[in-house]
Formats: sequence, structure tokens, C-alpha cells
Amino acid sequence: MDLETGFHQNRVKKESWRTILTLAYQSLGVVYGDLSTSPLYVYKSTFADIEHSETNEEIFGVLSFVFWTLTLVPLLKYVFIVLKADDNGEGGTFALYSLLCRFAKVNSLPNCQLADENLSTYKSDIISPAPSAFGSRLKSTLEKYRVLQRFLFVLALIGACMVIGDGVLTPALSVFSAVSGVELAMSREHHKYVEVPVACLILIALFALQHYGTHRVGFLFAPVVLTWLLCIAAIGLYNIFHWNPHVYRALSPYYMYKFLKKTQRGGWMSLGGILLCVTGSEAMFADLGHFSQLSIKIAFTSIVYPSLILAYMGQAAYLSQHHDIENNYHIGFYVSVPEKLRWPVLVIAILAAVVGSQAIITGTFSIIKQCSALGCFPRVKVVHTSSKIHGQIYIPEINWILMILCLAVTIGFRDTNRMGNASGLAVITVMLVTTCLMSLVIILCWHRNVLLAVFFVFFFGTIEALYFSASLIKFLEGAWVPIALSVIFMIVMCVWHYGTLKKYEFDLENKVSIDWLLGLGPSLGIVRVRGIGLVNTELVSGIPAIFSHFVTNLPAFHQVLVFLCVKSVPIPHVKQEERFLVEHIGPREYRIYRCIVRYGYRDVHEDDVQFEDDLVCSIAEYIRTGRADLNNEDEDSTKQHEEMMVLRTPSTHLGGIRPCDDGGPSQDIVGTSEPTETQSPPGIKPRKRVRFVVPESQKVDSSTHEELQELMQAREAGIAYILGHSYVRAKQGSSLLKKIVINLGYDFLRRNCRAPTYGLNVPHASTLEVGMVYNI
Repeated sequence: MDLETGFHQNRVKKESWRTILTLAYQSLGVVYGDLSTSPLYVYKSTFADIEHSETNEEIFGVLSFVFWTLTLVPLLKYVFIVLKADDNGEGGTFALYSLLCRFAKVNSLPNCQLADENLSTYKSDIISPAPSAFGSRLKSTLEKYRVLQRFLFVLALIGACMVIGDGVLTPALSVFSAVSGVELAMSREHHKYVEVPVACLILIALFALQHYGTHRVGFLFAPVVLTWLLCIAAIGLYNIFHWNPHVYRALSPYYMYKFLKKTQRGGWMSLGGILLCVTGSEAMFADLGHFSQLSIKIAFTSIVYPSLILAYMGQAAYLSQHHDIENNYHIGFYVSVPEKLRWPVLVIAILAAVVGSQAIITGTFSIIKQCSALGCFPRVKVVHTSSKIHGQIYIPEINWILMILCLAVTIGFRDTNRMGNASGLAVITVMLVTTCLMSLVIILCWHRNVLLAVFFVFFFGTIEALYFSASLIKFLEGAWVPIALSVIFMIVMCVWHYGTLKKYEFDLENKVSIDWLLGLGPSLGIVRVRGIGLVNTELVSGIPAIFSHFVTNLPAFHQVLVFLCVKSVPIPHVKQEERFLVEHIGPREYRIYRCIVRYGYRDVHEDDVQFEDDLVCSIAEYIRTGRADLNNEDEDSTKQHEEMMVLRTPSTHLGGIRPCDDGGPSQDIVGTSEPTETQSPPGIKPRKRVRFVVPESQKVDSSTHEELQELMQAREAGIAYILGHSYVRAKQGSSLLKKIVINLGYDFLRRNCRAPTYGLNVPHASTLEVGMVYNI
């Protein structure tokens, strides 16, 4: 069974054991590549701060810390607790934030509707008791105070920025640590000149192959990681029995106390190196959408966890009998590998490092796509490298930025210690964010006792805060890198989100009513031209100011006018049958409609042809239902939003209207009466006749038939997209900071990011851009 088959089966609640074990095997290559390569650099990074005085007490103390850190953080926290907080099968920092946005109204998206709460996947399928009194008060407090909502939003952004920073640091650290094995085959003064070029070449090749997609080589991922895990477990067992069979005594927590008592400040600083043993733990939660909870748990508890423990115990057993090492230079992984096996292990380690780097790079692409969908990141080009697995994406701009930054870190540091300091701070920050958000999920979403949430945040927060302090103290020794990267990405995200929000507020304040539009007809001589005009807008009600600006300067629009709002909702996926919301604007004879198309933050946008067909068919289905005229009701009222109708497309509703090019029973066809094939000039490919097939069980009256026929005539004439090309400026009297943010930051991002037409896959020949200055 391949990865695509497993992906489609991962949401089935009652899975067969064969499917579960297959998914568990596949998860080794996607989820655990980063975590499994941590033995390459943990001991070397840890002992760098203990002044080269390794004794058995220190070695056993480090082993004890590694054992209990692996047991408490990945095993207890993530496997048994955090994995249960999935967002309809999806995981990650934004999944937790999405859950909170739905259970408490703290959503940062401006164009939310009551209709969104009726989506079948809007509420989590978690079955929980009634909320506690404290939970209700906490929910009310969060909904009341805007500053708390912004704090929660910024907290989620910090986690996202640190994941992006980890996407820069982890490939550099993993590949450089794997390549460092050549030090044992070359003289010490020459190996450093070989490591950096080889690591850079591997990184360049890794990023250059991203556009092919992981599905092309994904079948190799699981065997590579499985081979690596079995290899380090076997080497660990060999070292335990050959060098020190009593190393198991170091698993006692007492050795942690002895370690800190003896090393004091050096031991505390060395915790930043020990922290690297859990690098990649967040991937268990972030990649949950590709696998089931049970499969991830089985893979970790049965293979990953035992292999890592044996590997670390074996390294400790070897080091405990080799105190005569002249300096800290050789305290690493390869020195504990038997000499005859070093070259084969080196090759496997490099392959495993590449697999682990691939997983974090793909995760970085996913988090940026989520941020962009939720209005927190500039529009970027998202290429779906697999037609069946939605999570496999490629973002060219981000890929090359990551490659440049990764090469800069590798060339600039040339040292696993400083790379480890940087990576450790990024990892522990993401874990702290997860702990904070998880405590709120326990109260607001699971409705558990507040004491349980307090215990969770106190227990795991204390452990992570200790590691965080040890990483932060190394600010000048490499830890400044993730902070600098996070600050840069945070500024970009906040500027974009602030500008987008202010632009939406301008549209909301300057929208016009349908009465204004209809009242302009006689005075300006508005004419209706053939075709369908799709007015792209972010508003879910009212007419955008940019359209009034267009009509005022060019008094004509299409015979069928559709105000199209493509919006994201804070859920991972929207079912196809719930994607389209349609309503009339004004009397039916004006042929003006509003269509809201909803996507989840992990949904794949349809191509332009399929999207247009689904859009027109949903409007036709709405016409067929015979909805009553709204006749200029107040569009801001809740009543009208509730009356918007959810329409299913032909692919999800076989009993509805569907397009037809070939014809059928005459009484079931609604379309044009004149064949268009004869109207095309010579040498030009004629357009196909566009018609609707109405189910036999559904009879339509004459007015509905006429409206459907006009819609088909307009569809046959073509669809034009009317898009706003706005120039955003800070209004007079604004503060200096706002002018810098809007006039410089937001304007720069808008001019250098993808155009709004990119998300709709609209050809340039079908677009009409209307320029307008926004003084916000």
C-alpha cells in the first residue's frame, strides 16, 4: 500500500490492523526523520559546555537527562496528550489556534459569518461534558477583551515563526552533523575544509529537488529511517554489552541531581545540548493530517523510542570507558561506531539526515500556506506536487529563501555546537507555545477541570522553561539566529495582517447598498453587456467601493453579475457540498447574485475551469429552487446571512442541475436556442454550446426557465473577472509608525507578492483590474 492510499484511509475511525501498521511504517519516513538523527549531535553539543572534564558521573548524568526528557516530552506529552487535540484530523500550532477560534470567538479573520458555524466540521468531534464555570468565565473574558485575542494570535504567530526558523536550522544541523563523520577518515587540519563544501552541496541538491515533490522519492523515506534506527539500536546494544553493561543504572533520576550538583552553571548551560534529543517531536503533532493517531503512537513506542534510548545508552557506555580522549573534539556519535562500520553508517546517516531535512522543509511550506490562508502571510505561489495528497506542496519563493539562509548558517557557523544552540531555542519555543495553547484547549474545548490544565502547564511548562533558559543564555553563541529570523518573519506577518485588516475595514465602511446601484441606472444610462461578470471582493455583504468606482467611471456591467467572495474559514477542510453559499441581490430580474466560496486552511483550490463550472451550476441550482425575492432587505442583517443557501455542485449532488455539451431529452435541456458553432469566424475554434440538464423529477416554471436560459447565454458569452488593484496609503493625520507600516511595509509586500488573481487561477485575458486609492 502506497502513501496516497494510506492518506485517504487515515480518517477512517475503525481501521484494520493492516492499515494501521502500514501507516505506522510510512510515518517513520515522514514524521521521525528529524527525531531519529538527533544522536548524531546531542552528546557533542552537551559536553561542549562542561570544560572537557568528562567523568562517569557527568556522562551518566547526561544520559539520565536524555532518557527522562525523551520519556516526558515526546512520549508522555505528545503521544499520550497533545495528539488527542487534533483539528478534525489535522495537527500543529495553527490547529490548536483554530480549535480555540471555534470554541471561543477569538478569530482574527474579519469576514466571519454565522453560516460558517453550520459547517459539519466546524465544531470538533470531541465528545466532552458541559463546560465548567471557570471555562465559561474564561471564554467570556477572551471574547470581551481584544488585547487577549491579539495576545493569543501573536502567540500562535510566534510558534509559526519558530517553525520556519527550524526549517532553516534543522537541515543545516542534520546534514552537517552527518557529514562530520569524515573527520575520522582524514587528518584533523583538513577535514573542516571538506565538511562545509560537502554539506553545502547536499543542501543545494536537497532544495533543488523540492519541486519534484516528496511522492517521487517518498517510497525511500521509511526504509532509510527504519534502517537507520535499527542500525543505531544495534550499535547501541553492542556498545552496552562490550563496554559497560551497567550503564542502565544511569536511568535513575538521582544521576541528574549529581550531574547538576557537580557541574553547576556548566551543567545548566549544557541542558541546551540535551534539549536537542527531542528535536522533531513537534512533527508528530504537525504531521498528524497524513496519518492516524494510533499509527503514530505505535511507530514511536515500538521502534523510535526504544532505538533512541539504546543509541544514547550505547554512546554513554562507550564514553564511560574512554576518558583518555585528548579533548572534546571527538565526543560525538561516530567515535562510538566500530571502525569497520563507520563508512556504511556514514552513508546511512547522510541519507537519514536528508530525509529528516525533507520533513521539516515540507512542514515549513505547510505552515506558511496556513498563515497565508488565514491572512497572516503575503500571497505566495503554492504548487501541489501530488494530486492525491494535499499536504505535499512546494512554494518556490520560500524554498530558495530557505536554501540561502541554510547555506549562510552552514558557512557562517561551521560548527555543530552553535548550530545546535540555534536549533534548540527554536524547538523549545515551539514546545512552549504548544503547552500554552494546549492548556487553553483543555479548558475551552475539552471542558476539563481547570486543575488539570494548571497541572499540565505547570509540569511541562517548568521542564520546557528550564531548557528555554539554558538555550537563551547562549544568545551570543548561535541562539540569536532563530530570534532574528523569527523577528523578521513576525514583522512581515504582523504588517501584512494589519494592512489586510485595515483594508477590509475600509471596504466595510465604504460599501454601498443595492439601492444606490439600482438607482443609478436611469441617470447614468447603465447598460448590460453579454457575459458573466465576477466581481472579486472580500466582503460577505454589501457592494464594495471599488465596484461603485468602476460603475461611476464606466457605466456598464454584465448581464449576469456575481459578487464573488473567496474566503478562508478556521477549519482544515470544507466539504465540497458545503463550499458554495449563494443568494440574490435585489429583485430576481436584475440578475445580480452573491456567491461566497469557502475553503479550509489546508484545502486545495480548484483549477479555473472546474471552479467556473461549479460556480455557475451552484447559481443555477439556486435559481431552480425558486427562492423568494429579497427585495432590498438590509444586507447587514443576520436574517439575510441565514437565508444564504448552501449549494452542492454536480460532483456532489447527482440529482441537481449539471452542465451538458452533447444534448439530451429536449424537455430536460435549458440553454441557448441558436448554435454558436456557425457564428465563429473561419480559422477560430468555435465555442461549445453551454446547456443545463434539469432532472426529470424537477419541473421549473417559466420565470425560472427564463432566468436559467439567461444564465446559460451569459456563460456561453464568457466570464470576466473584475478585480481591484488598490493603492493603499495611510490617511492624513496618521502616526509616523502607521505611515511606515502602511506606506512602506504593507505597500512593499503587496507590490512584490502574488496578485489576487493567482488564487483564482484566472487567465490574464479574462481579467479587468480597477485601480483605486485606499486611504486607511
